[in-house]
Amino acid sequence: MVGRLSDWKGRFGTGLMVGLFLLFLIRCLAAAFLPLTPDEAYYWTWSKDLQGGYPDHPFMVAGWIAAGTALFGDTAFGVRVLGPVSALIGTCFLFAAARRFGNTVGDTAGDDRAALRAAALLNGTLALNLGGALMTPDTPLLFFVALFLLAAVSIGNPGGQRWWLVAGLAAGLGFDSKYTMLLPVAGLGLWALTSQEGRRHLRTWWPWAGLLLAVILTFPVLEWNATHHWASFLKQGGRVGDWHPARAVQFMGELLGGQIGLATPGVFIFFVIGVRYLWRLRTAQARMLLWLILLPAGVFVFHAFGDRVQANWPVILYPFLAVGGGYVLLPGCRIAVVTGFVLSCCILLQAATGLLPLGRHFDVTLRQGGGWDELSSEIRRTVTEPEAVIIADEYGLASEMAFRLPERTIAGLDPRWGMFGFPSLSCGDVAGHPLFLLRSERRHDAPDSWLSVTGMVSEVVRQRKGREAERYRLFRVSCRPDMSPGDHAALLPHPR
Repeated sequence: MVGRLSDWKGRFGTGLMVGLFLLFLIRCLAAAFLPLTPDEAYYWTWSKDLQGGYPDHPFMVAGWIAAGTALFGDTAFGVRVLGPVSALIGTCFLFAAARRFGNTVGDTAGDDRAALRAAALLNGTLALNLGGALMTPDTPLLFFVALFLLAAVSIGNPGGQRWWLVAGLAAGLGFDSKYTMLLPVAGLGLWALTSQEGRRHLRTWWPWAGLLLAVILTFPVLEWNATHHWASFLKQGGRVGDWHPARAVQFMGELLGGQIGLATPGVFIFFVIGVRYLWRLRTAQARMLLWLILLPAGVFVFHAFGDRVQANWPVILYPFLAVGGGYVLLPGCRIAVVTGFVLSCCILLQAATGLLPLGRHFDVTLRQGGGWDELSSEIRRTVTEPEAVIIADEYGLASEMAFRLPERTIAGLDPRWGMFGFPSLSCGDVAGHPLFLLRSERRHDAPDSWLSVTGMVSEVVRQRKGREAERYRLFRVSCRPDMSPGDHAALLPHPR
């Protein structure tokens, strides 16, 4: 019997490693060949000016991009390489957490199978399959959430007090990735306050040492905000005050639909049933996981009464939900995972090739990633003067041009650029240089007052296989000598 169990574990471990390696290769290929999206290009500019924070998010995504491009250059793969790596290691964290959670269930072989199902469910979601191939703040966030989950579950095991330090490490670095990390941290804190086992831990110094470590790790973000008018905190925290209950039904529908889509329908069903399983289990670790799930979920539901919840926000719950879903003993798990993975591959293939003839209203991959190489080539052919300065007044458009036109001088025109250390743009700096303004056709407002439009040069289209993603106008402009852009304009970095 022991021999058969060991043989099963060996086959199981080999299959898991082979599956993770294949997923890693697929995500690496997607990372290398998918066009860089505007947000990714924007985060790439962050990596050229590493600091404790940025107008939109903390610094971790910039650090990961800087590490990747240091190894592989300023390429799409360099920007994204830590995405597949973190998805691989994070899945191992999740698997270990699910096995340790299973100590409260009892059957060791069953724990292995449940842990495998948990890992498979998470890897069957669009959130991880796309997030593991792209680079956004959610990429490092999910990695540190998986580590936080492993630490939280390990705390409940014998001799688990030291895992409070790992939980503090993951909490601090997760906060340095995205502010929503506060939600599961608060959930763990409430579990500690409301459960007998948690209060027993609080009578030792380990949780407080973990909390101190987490706070210390957030100092770069706190310091940056304190010296930049609390810009990032106000931008993200300002959403809390929104209140439009008349649109709550619409926002709740979008929230639910977004999660069914990002988790994929089959996996979403297992996530929901997994919560019911945890509720009925009535163990200390199950109660802990419920706090980690229900408190953030409650915050998102509450927010939906005031404003739209972006579909990617609740992704922070997916590792916790996957553990509960892994212990759901119902048929269909394999079908749910395979369906989710196939759907993910179809979206990645569409993003890379534009195989299906979909228009921009139905194809988010076209809107976000389609035609950037063609657009930059058209700009290069149109603007032939090597000393010309190309100005863009949308941060994503400016970042794409900076990434794709290294031989050109690209300037960004937006108040957020004033919070970077990039060289500022003044009329004196560009005296004698031809100036061009690139704007989306959907922009109908007047350009900044310090720019004087002298005429439209051309209309350029960003398109993929003849399908239009967006249309732009290229204007020749001049700098009014009696005015200045102030800190709204900066010269963006060039790829190495």
